[in-house]
Order: sequence, then C-alpha cells, then structure tokens
Amino acid sequence: MTTTSETWAPPTEFAEDLKERYGLECPPRWGTPRHPDRPSLGPKLWKVMAKLGAPPMPWQKYVSDVALEIDPETGLFAHREVGISVPRQQGKTELCLGAQVHRSLAWPRQTIVYAAQTRGMARQRWEDEFWEKISGSDLARMARIRKSNGNEAILWGRTRSKMGITANTEKAAHGLTLDLGFIDEAFAHEDDRLEGAFSPAMLTRAMAQLWWASAGGTTKSVWLNKKRETGRALVEALYDALAEDAATARPRVAYFEWFAPEDMDRADPATWRATLPALGHTVTEAVIAAELEKMDPAEFDRAYLNRTRKPTPPSDPNVPKAKWAGAADAASKPVAASVALALDVSQDRKRAAISAASLRPDGRVHLEVVAYRPGTDWVVPAMVKLHSLWKPVAVAVAASGAPASSLIDDLVAAGIDVPKDKEHPERGDLAVMRSGDIIEACGQMADAMNQGTVVHLDQVPLTAAVNGARTRRNGDAWTLDRTSSLTEISPFCAATFARWALLIRGPHVIADYDIADSFA
Repeated sequence: MTTTSETWAPPTEFAEDLKERYGLECPPRWGTPRHPDRPSLGPKLWKVMAKLGAPPMPWQKYVSDVALEIDPETGLFAHREVGISVPRQQGKTELCLGAQVHRSLAWPRQTIVYAAQTRGMARQRWEDEFWEKISGSDLARMARIRKSNGNEAILWGRTRSKMGITANTEKAAHGLTLDLGFIDEAFAHEDDRLEGAFSPAMLTRAMAQLWWASAGGTTKSVWLNKKRETGRALVEALYDALAEDAATARPRVAYFEWFAPEDMDRADPATWRATLPALGHTVTEAVIAAELEKMDPAEFDRAYLNRTRKPTPPSDPNVPKAKWAGAADAASKPVAASVALALDVSQDRKRAAISAASLRPDGRVHLEVVAYRPGTDWVVPAMVKLHSLWKPVAVAVAASGAPASSLIDDLVAAGIDVPKDKEHPERGDLAVMRSGDIIEACGQMADAMNQGTVVHLDQVPLTAAVNGARTRRNGDAWTLDRTSSLTEISPFCAATFARWALLIRGPHVIADYDIADSFA
C-alpha cells in the first residue's frame, strides 16, 4: 500500500473540474474523481434531497454523483463502498437520508439499514430527524413508520422497501439480505464488527453498497482510522495511475475526505474555507469563530478540521512543557549576526530536522525549525545552503552514537569543517557534541524554558516534539530520549543543540556577545 502523507494534494485540474461541474470551491484533499464516461444516478438523488427540503450543496452533488456512477458494461454501481470523512455540521445527515430515500424509491423491495454510535443514537436520529423530514415533505404520502422496538422501519408502500436501524454488534443485519448499509459516526466504532456483519448480507445483491461517514475521531477510532488510511492510499494511487494511463482501472471504493493538515492554522479563516465544504451555504465564518472561542482546541480540530484527536501525553518531569505556550512569539525573528544552526535525525532515519537559535536584542534566545522533512538525503545540501546564507556562529551535530553522527563526514566533505584550533573556533565551524555536551544542552534548555529566556514561533513540529518528549537517566543527569518519546522529537533536539552552540560558540565569534544576556 502506498504510504500517505497529510501534505499530499490532488492535481489542480481536480479542483477546476469540481468547480466547473458542481460549483464546488472547497475540494476535498482526497477525493475520487468523476469518471467522464460513466452515467450516474446522482442527479436523481439531488431531486430527492430537494423534495426533502435540503437541496444539495455542491459538495453533496459531487459525492453523490461519483458514488452513484453506473458501470456501462455491467449496468451496476461502479462502487460497492462509499467513504465520506467530512467535518461536523457540513450536511452529511441530509446526504445520508437522501441516499436512503433514493434507494427506497428507485428499486422494489430494498432493505436499508442505518447504524450510528449506538442503537439508541440510531433510533433517535432515525425518528427525530429522518422521519421528521420525510413526514414534513412531499414524500410523506408514500411512507409510513413502524416504531415497535426491535422492528423499527420506515416503509415505502409503492416499492415495498424499508429503512431500518441496527445496533453496533456482530449480529447486526444478521439474517437479512441487505441492499444499502449506512454506518454513521464511524469515529465511535473501535473495531470492524459492523462492517463484518453488513458485508455478508450484501453478497447476493448486485447493486448493494456500503456507505460510511464520520468526522475525525481519536486514536481509539481504529476502524475509522484504518478506513481513512486505506481511502487516502487508494485515491493517491489512482491519481498516480491516471497520470500514466487515463483509461486505468478504478477501485470499487469511492473515497472523499476534507481535512486540514497540522501546519494549517486553526484560527485562520482560510483554513476553514479549505476544509469546511458547507461554509457559505449552511455555515458561516462567524459561527465557526464562535466555536473556536468556546471549544477545547483539540476538540475543535477533530470536529471542524477533521483531525484525529490524540490523547494529551503525560508530562515528563524534566521537560517543562507547561512553560512552552507562554514562550510563543509569532513576531520573533532571528538576528542575522547571531544565528547558530543544528541538525538532528530521527531514530528510524525517516525524518530529519534543522533548527536555529539566535540571540535577540532583549537577551532572549529565538528558536525556530528551519526545515523538517522525510529522509536524510536533503540534510547536507540544505545545511550547506543555509551555511552560505546565514554564516552561522556554529553548526551543531550530536556524535556519541546519535543518528545524525553519520552525517558528520558528509558535512566536512561539503566544506563545513571542524575547528582547526579547538580553543579558537571560527564562525561556521562544526560543533560536534559529545555525551557531556548533550547532557549540558538538555539541562540548559530546561532551565531556559522555566526561566522564560527562550521564545519560539509555535511551529507545529517543534511544539509537538516538546509535548511528546521523554527523557532518560544519564548518571545523575538526563538527556532527551528518542526511543521512549511519544512523538518524533528531532525538531526539539535540533533546537536544544542550536541553543547550546549559540551559548558555547557565541563568545568566541561574536564581538559584542554577552553570555549574561542569555540568562536575563
């Protein structure tokens, strides 16, 4: 399976096509494209939604048009599964209802089952929302409701189709022949029991479909997270294949996900406009701003930016992360004459970081992640370029068996030398850190965070690394521990080493450097 990246984006022509076809100005980050040669029943579903009092928004038109494509060779639905990962309050309930009612009216004797977090939640939505909208519409005369517990159904007289509900159990839909299964609020499902119950009930139904929909969940949302990972990989692989051959075979799964990567600011309306497809239709920026003000940031991210909510990591007593938020200064800038650089590599060598430290006129040390990317092949060329641009005080890299130590020879070969005279290093020389230096650097960074003598830009990779950092004993002292940390910490390690290099090398190469300023 292709490894997905949160920063992946579809080609620009995808967004252009959606805008031209549906007037959609907020395309999904991952979305199955419309097949130009397939007819679709999507427009018929749009009419049903209009009759139910909820004319489809552009994103709903797009999703349903792709979801209900017909394979011209077989006359059957091209997609057996439809996955929709969209933030809250974007209209998925209306689309869900429209899909069920359309199915009930389009073919005879259809069996449709809806599931939510629990059977009770499914019953509440089915009765209080689905039936209320049907009974208040022009379609009311065609349907009746049966409310007896365990046998609930909305019955359609002309087609003899029925819309029921089920519990989130392994026995859901057991004994039924199922035409449409709808798993709503998928974030609440911690395993695949419901899909495992629905799928066998669909085997003999040629036009059967499984739909699921959800906003982002948590790390416990195992089923949803797996579905999202699989859907992303399918879409990315499809675009790769289409770039080589426009006639490539397409997967039987249609997938759609609106999502804001971590590097997009939750408070920026531009982020909302890129993530919330109902914005400007049924949702306003003022409402989202109000939600941001009152909600926990992590829950806002889950609900409205479709991010997976991660558990708040317990604190490491050696890393004063509670002080980190107060040290943020978005306007802080490095001082060109006093920049130290450092690099670090993750333990598995999948990512690397270059960070900078600079002494500000007010005596505080500015910290910044300059680059954080996959792999290590980019590090030395990037450092050489930064070395030329910034003429740094020093370039720090950890030795003593650290992952980045393998790059020391390459840095030297590229012209970033170790000091010829250890007592009199020159600007730009390497600062190769031994075990004692690393212990010293870690302790100094903790002191600086506690004393408020460092500032940072609140960059996501650095803040995440601080929050997830763990330490290990080294004699009576401690160092940052890549193995036990809850996240990848190379940005924080690099920042820690850069600050150390600034303090240790600064007095040697900066004429007006006053080390006391760093402890103001």
